[in-house]
Amino acid sequence: MNESKEQKINRREFARKAALLSAVMVPAGLAFEGPAAAATDEQLPEGAEKLSAEGRVEAEARFQQIMSQYGSRFDSEEQKRVRDGCYSLEGSLERLRAFHLENGDAPAVYLKPLLEREKKPQSAPAAGAAPAAAAKKP
Repeated sequence: MNESKEQKINRREFARKAALLSAVMVPAGLAFEGPAAAATDEQLPEGAEKLSAEGRVEAEARFQQIMSQYGSRFDSEEQKRVRDGCYSLEGSLERLRAFHLENGDAPAVYLKPLLEREKKPQSAPAAGAAPAAAAKKP
């Protein structure tokens, strides 16, 4: 019982494990069908060799997920562009994930107005307005 309470998982680890789990859950037949087949080393988009093994798996899983939902809408050239986009996005995601954050860390930048506006002074009600309001009451 105490062991499960001691193991804490942060948001980043949860997201990483969820992405890997979703990659595993892609139907096995989907990875070997049609033009959306799993990429071999020759077919990898430009810059994919810079990614880690986990990053390649996640990028390919993201591509397979998109193709399973919207694959019939794309021709072969559009599928190639979607795959390229998935792999280029993964490079940015890996750099973001490398930045160490804790759950309680405050944002680095706070929103601050660029221009301080002067507050308008509240003027006293006009002298003629108060008697007119009183005169309307029966």
